[in-house]
Amino acid sequence: MSELTEKRLSEWNAKAEAAEQLLPAVGRLYRNNRVQLTIFGRTLQNKSVNGIIKAARYARHHNNGVELDLSTAAEIAGVLETLELGESTIDLGRLTAGFQGGDLEEYLRNELADAVGKAGKSPAPRDVVLYGFGRIGRLLARILVQQAGGNGLNLRAIVVRKGSDDDIIKRASLLRRDSIHGKFDGNIVVDEENSTIQANGVLINVIYSSDPASVDYTEYGINDAIVVDNTGVWRDEAGLGQHLKSKGVSKVILTAPGKGDIKNIVYGVNTADIEEGDTILSAASCTTNAITPTLKVINDRFGIRNGHVETVHAFTNDQNLIDNFHKGARRGRAAGLNMVLTETGAAKAVSKALPELEGKLSGNAIRVPTPDVSMAILNLNLDKATTKDELNTHLRDVSLDSPLRNQIDYIASPEVVSTDFVGSHRAGIVDGLATIVDGDRAVVYVWYDNEYGYSWQVVRCLAVMAGVQAPSLPGND
Repeated sequence: MSELTEKRLSEWNAKAEAAEQLLPAVGRLYRNNRVQLTIFGRTLQNKSVNGIIKAARYARHHNNGVELDLSTAAEIAGVLETLELGESTIDLGRLTAGFQGGDLEEYLRNELADAVGKAGKSPAPRDVVLYGFGRIGRLLARILVQQAGGNGLNLRAIVVRKGSDDDIIKRASLLRRDSIHGKFDGNIVVDEENSTIQANGVLINVIYSSDPASVDYTEYGINDAIVVDNTGVWRDEAGLGQHLKSKGVSKVILTAPGKGDIKNIVYGVNTADIEEGDTILSAASCTTNAITPTLKVINDRFGIRNGHVETVHAFTNDQNLIDNFHKGARRGRAAGLNMVLTETGAAKAVSKALPELEGKLSGNAIRVPTPDVSMAILNLNLDKATTKDELNTHLRDVSLDSPLRNQIDYIASPEVVSTDFVGSHRAGIVDGLATIVDGDRAVVYVWYDNEYGYSWQVVRCLAVMAGVQAPSLPGND
């Protein structure tokens, strides 16, 4: 074995040992304190040793090219266990990169003051019902089950129309296996007699109903619940208000753009618009969530006179598999064979979360033959002239250290394609190498997982609406 080979193997073993020390602390902090550890936004929950090493290597892009020191990270995690932390999301990457030596406990107490000594003082968990169990509904279920006991949201039931005698078996199978997002991480047990699905210990009632106003959720022990309407059938206050007539329901959130006076929330941008007395809210659309954070930070820094948003969007279930009648123009043509030009309201919807852009953006969409991950092309005329480097540096910085760091991601790789972003937790990912700037004209490309990334935005909104949002540290947003 050569000297270089021995050195590389020794370095790898040292990383593996540090990751092995870190793993138990990740689990204990989550179970005992409802603390979720991340490395620059990448969760460490349920990660393997190799997964943690990969996350540390990824941190080079966010740490001036330096790979994260896992030995220091493990030491920090050990001290975190002694601080009696309350429920929170803590970025171990930012803490490790920011530690410059000295008294580690004092450093952590200062950085995490909002969580130190608050163990056991989290708000009471809130019941959640998923009304509709399609693409978004099932991903929401996966996220809520994954975070069970750690985010204050208890998934108690799904409500669907009964499609067949073995309906619950098929629902469970669709939750268990997904052609895009892979197998469910854990165990699923179906109880046909009691109409329940148990997923990693979370008992989910399967309720059959086609009338949102007639379900008595209290019969299932569900009270003061928030209903997440994933059907898209009702988008106005009158339609969504039907849920509030059911016993056990107090609030409703829609996973589609709301109509009329319903507040359309893009988490991180206009989250402050959520008020305690709100009973019906919309989490807007996947595209609106993907582009609004990036548009906000560009507008805040450079100003946007006007622009056009072109969305290259994965096909969805509202299109035909092969040519057939469709009430919408062009969407009747085979989704897997064609690029389909269609309309989108996402550009105009931006102004509902970002009023300063009212009337400044136009938009269109092209549906393409891929099942997930889309791209928004922001063609903007700016108030201030800039350069590609200046614009990209700004976007990279806000993805690391700003209140929108969990919404905006940034990448500068010549190799990435759409499938590389399947499973992203962020609302949108700026592709820095694709950025074009010519004075006051800029073109910015934003990737987004229109299913999973959007589902995470919905869960974030849901936590605020439920009053169980935990601080994100260091630098509580």
